[in-house]
Amino acid sequence: MVGIIGGGQLARMCAPAAINLGITLSVLAESPVSSAALVVPSAPVGSAADAGAVRAFARHCDVVTFDHEHIPAEVLDALAADGVPVHPAAGTLRYAQDKLAMRELMTELGIPSPAWARVRTAGELTRFGDRAGWPVVLKTPRGGYDGKGVLLVQRDQVAGEAAAWLAAVTAPAGPGEPERPGAPGELPRARSFPDGLLAEEAVPFTRELAVMVARSPSGQAAAWPVVETVQEGGICTEVLAPAPGVGEEDAARVTEAALRIAGRIGLTGVMAVELFEIRRGQGSGPAADYLVNELAMRPHNSGHWTIDGAVTSQFEQHLRAVLDLPLGDPRPRARWTVMGNVLGGEVPRFGELYSTYRHLLARDPALRMHVYGKGVRPGRKIGHVSVCGDDLDSLRARAAHATGYLRGTIRE
Repeated sequence: MVGIIGGGQLARMCAPAAINLGITLSVLAESPVSSAALVVPSAPVGSAADAGAVRAFARHCDVVTFDHEHIPAEVLDALAADGVPVHPAAGTLRYAQDKLAMRELMTELGIPSPAWARVRTAGELTRFGDRAGWPVVLKTPRGGYDGKGVLLVQRDQVAGEAAAWLAAVTAPAGPGEPERPGAPGELPRARSFPDGLLAEEAVPFTRELAVMVARSPSGQAAAWPVVETVQEGGICTEVLAPAPGVGEEDAARVTEAALRIAGRIGLTGVMAVELFEIRRGQGSGPAADYLVNELAMRPHNSGHWTIDGAVTSQFEQHLRAVLDLPLGDPRPRARWTVMGNVLGGEVPRFGELYSTYRHLLARDPALRMHVYGKGVRPGRKIGHVSVCGDDLDSLRARAAHATGYLRGTIRE
């Protein structure tokens, strides 16, 4: 039995792959109506922050993995003390949980990333900004995603808005619960940051890319094509696979760096390496530079296209990896796959899904729809659509129509 801590959409999307492989899943869900609990029969309720509940859950599992990275260190330590096989292991997961540790790793490996510094005081932040240039991106090391836990700071804001963030460096720690991200521009709740905050240069990137890789305990590794992730307000709305305009040499360079990271940290499972692309002018060198922005050690939104667009999906690959089964073929099934995220809107159509399906599936029979069973609220990812084919512009238009219709912004 594979146990997944966290009963969200990622655990839910592992279910079809598990069924096809004859693997039994169990999820530790936050509530009986969590996304995965609605489709996985074995779904006891418990918090990822409750070491007792997690240990009791893991006792019946052959291996444990995670739906998200927000697992307290004391819970991971308890599982290790019980001898439970956990993938990715605590020492590996650290590089996805802690952005400062991740930046130190990139520096150690010589993999390009934005200029950065650990800052604890307004003076340290100011000195970094004067050296790297303003504005500066200030990040909480733990707990943020989708634009949360990130603050863009101008020099004249160091004594103002940034001061509250810096005060959290020495604030008393909250109770032992997972770091929960607040709204964009807010500090994640419940934790202080005694190791400091992460200050980075504001990179003038042209677009954002990602590469998904997988690695097993036996050391076998696989990588999907580099993709472009289109962001709006810090939230991914569209993924283009493969990324248009990325040549073979650049794709190989990026993929080699991702696989080198996976090997260095002893990854088991799948990992997303998110990147900034910086285009260069004419010259004899590479056409673009690529800087590592984030790591995520779990099935990731930038890999959802693989369900319909690759020989082996990221979800099947993750299960294969944590069970140390031979990895599957990551090659794409079509020239292009476009994945569009469905975001909750002010006028959602999810109360009338049957009529919505009738319209969309009749209009575009090749459209693939995935609905996560999550509560609808504005801006929340509640599903995605995928289309595959040879005409990228047409695929993007089809995906945009479907996501807009599901959100309620398109009505025909």
